Amino acid sequence: MVMRVAQQSIYGSIVRQNNAALSRLMETNLQSSTQKRINAPSDDPNGAALVLQTRCDISQLTQYKRNITSAEGWLTQSDSALTSVSTLITSIKGYAEQGATGSVTEENRGEIASAVRQYFQQLISLANTEYSGQSLFAGQKVDTEAFSEALWMNSNDETFNAAVAASNGGFTLTGSSNSTLLVQFMGTDTAGHQPAFSYSADGGTTWTTGSYNTATTDDPQELNLGGVTMTLDNDALDTVTACADHEDENGTWMWIRPTAVYNGNTNDGVTVIDATNSGATASAAGVFSGNVAVRLDEDCDFSAPFAYSYSTDGGRSWVSGNTSGTPSGTTVSLPVPGGSLTLDSAGTVVSGSQFFIQPSTADISVAISPTDSVTVNGVGKDIFGGVYNGQAVTFEGSVDANLFETVGKLVGYLETNNQQGCQEALDQLTASQEQVLTVAASVGARENRVTAAGVMVDTLAENAGDTLSKTEDADLTELITKLAQQELAYQAVLKSSSTVMNLSLVSYI
Repeated sequence: MVMRVAQQSIYGSIVRQNNAALSRLMETNLQSSTQKRINAPSDDPNGAALVLQTRCDISQLTQYKRNITSAEGWLTQSDSALTSVSTLITSIKGYAEQGATGSVTEENRGEIASAVRQYFQQLISLANTEYSGQSLFAGQKVDTEAFSEALWMNSNDETFNAAVAASNGGFTLTGSSNSTLLVQFMGTDTAGHQPAFSYSADGGTTWTTGSYNTATTDDPQELNLGGVTMTLDNDALDTVTACADHEDENGTWMWIRPTAVYNGNTNDGVTVIDATNSGATASAAGVFSGNVAVRLDEDCDFSAPFAYSYSTDGGRSWVSGNTSGTPSGTTVSLPVPGGSLTLDSAGTVVSGSQFFIQPSTADISVAISPTDSVTVNGVGKDIFGGVYNGQAVTFEGSVDANLFETVGKLVGYLETNNQQGCQEALDQLTASQEQVLTVAASVGARENRVTAAGVMVDTLAENAGDTLSKTEDADLTELITKLAQQELAYQAVLKSSSTVMNLSLVSYI
């Protein structure tokens, strides 16, 4: 059977063949222009998905590189500041050794005091070191200077010191003085709470009789020291020991000298939120690595232990089956990861009550790899000490490693010609320097981590780039050959189509 081929079918077939050849040529030409094998998801769906994921990985690695650069800047600056602090401490120790020597005169100690006071101010400047306008040692208060210079007091009377520490307000100092104020109590007064005292602003050469700005019935009392005002509780003033004269070293003496007050935030505080207004007073103690939610699963009437649950992931999952401690009076303790929650209430705390434990944090952590992050800042009080919340900062229960307090005391002892005090400060300077060097070692270790992370991220970025290139990039040699073939094929299709389309029965009639 002979089938007749219509002229319209011939023309339609030719157009389709021309378009197909042209489409293949244009696709190859696009690949040649972009040098990419995949220009649309339809080119290779699996390959396109891999390209998108790899590009996302490269973007993350690029951000890690930026983070590493920033972390290196913070840590390098911290390392430099701490090294300078250690160098200054070494110089100060040399001056302390001179001040502790018996052959040094009062005039010599005065000259040494001038140098040490300058070093003290330089230490404050180093503790306020910034990187890109942000404080390195103020915790997360990066827009605040970590330390500010202030006045503080130390005494030679342990009984008096204990009484001051036990009093509600401790003591306060307002005003300013360019030299150490030496205060000597000349009498006692347990009835009126205003023992007689004298003070000297020139190291004990001349003395001024002190006065009180308050009545004998007031508590606390306000001592007038010229340009400085000091408040002390009555209980503390009642414990002073009188001195016979200005040569008596056994009475109660005070040195009002420089210190540094920490203005940043810390990792020490813990806040508890009563989310359901249970009416109980809630507090927490311990070292918490993150937020902890606590839920009562039974009523708490403070007569017996009860069940409760806690969550460390914001309430997404709960650890149940926990039992509280035995209530004591109106209080009960609930152990949780990192510490405990204490509830205090005169009434019943009902089942379903929830409390959120939120530890404060001063650390600034920067992600430096997909699996690691590093803290780039510091908490100044945990490095240099000073005064925080009205108390001298302690390290393991002692103020010996408190750098600002130690150097402040040394200034006071030098300016008042106190050889024994200089010796005590010299011993404490060693502990202070060890504390600074310990932190410097930690900073150095973090620098090494950042450097290692940088090498790893560079390697990951290089591997990701290779993967992207192998998946997405075109083989230029193969592409050029393919382009030439398809161009030749298209020309052949055009030529043959032209010939066929010119053929018609009409031409032979």
